[in-house]
Amino acid sequence: MDKETCCNNNNGVTIRTAQNMSSSFMRKKSDPILVSTIRFRILRELLANLQEVILGTKLAVLFPAIPLAIVADFYKFGRPWIFALSLLGLTPLAERVSFLTENKIHVLKYSLMGSILSNLLLKQADVNSGLLLLGLLCHMLPLMFKYAVKPETGVSIAEYTLELSRASSVVMLVAYIGYIVFQLKTHRQIFDSQEEVEDEDEEKAVIGFWSGFSWLVGMTLIIALLSEYVVGTIEAASETWGISISFISIILIPIVGNAAEHAGAIIFAFKNKLDISLGVALGSATQISMFAVPLCVVVGWIMRIKMDLDFNLLETGCLALTILVVAFTLQDGTSHYMKGVVLCLCYAAISACFFVHKIPAPLGK
Repeated sequence: MDKETCCNNNNGVTIRTAQNMSSSFMRKKSDPILVSTIRFRILRELLANLQEVILGTKLAVLFPAIPLAIVADFYKFGRPWIFALSLLGLTPLAERVSFLTENKIHVLKYSLMGSILSNLLLKQADVNSGLLLLGLLCHMLPLMFKYAVKPETGVSIAEYTLELSRASSVVMLVAYIGYIVFQLKTHRQIFDSQEEVEDEDEEKAVIGFWSGFSWLVGMTLIIALLSEYVVGTIEAASETWGISISFISIILIPIVGNAAEHAGAIIFAFKNKLDISLGVALGSATQISMFAVPLCVVVGWIMRIKMDLDFNLLETGCLALTILVVAFTLQDGTSHYMKGVVLCLCYAAISACFFVHKIPAPLGK
């Protein structure tokens, strides 16, 4: 069971979690009358699926960017254009994959540092601040060890940093398992949204399992293709636009990947439903920091790939300051516009930092 699953209480009322309500808000209800007049069943079902999957989102206007990116790559247009079109095309695809996998398949998003920063708004401040601070401790230990041990001591810094990272990753995974048990079993009422809807108003499945699975496979292939375009053109886009690669990687790409989630959270905040808005934003930050990052390290360990938790001084420092600011700002579990202004300005300052941060070019270039 995941955070997007709806649950029923004893009164027959459905309680929907914050993540589920936010993702549903980005969708548009289809009109079955448009396809009901078609006589051929196969064609009718195909058009109904197209209506639900392609036109069933408020981000459908960005779908034309997908074929444009493919055409731009085929005809060798400017690489910055390919990069921009690919990013735009990934935005609706990320939301549609969320729609297709809801209540069916657990999907992990391996956006790392940038996604944590862009999602750091807290609701359950006591529990989640502790988790994020534990994650920060585990992220900082390899960095502090690297600077604490002097090279002349003869200690293999890289080797011990890797071992420390793997041990810290195991600790974070154990903590995340405890968090899941805490959230879904022992203290579930803390994390459930207070929004309740009657059973007859609950959303029903609009496409079958195998239809959804087929669409998911197709969209996964398209996402892989566009991601390949993004990776292959990021350096050219950086040079042409005069934007650092670190800014694109940590600021732009995570915003695009979480655009639908961010939009839903902002709109719910405008409607004064802060429990949903803040609950949505927190889920990704905790999951990525405490699960995705350490899981990558452990999987790399199994595959004999040397991946550690050393994200360099600037990146780790920004993460540390962000978690501290958020923890102190929302430690009482309440919010008002001034706190939001402070957090937005903090994110703007971090964005400016990575905008001017230039990764040194290799010697000889």
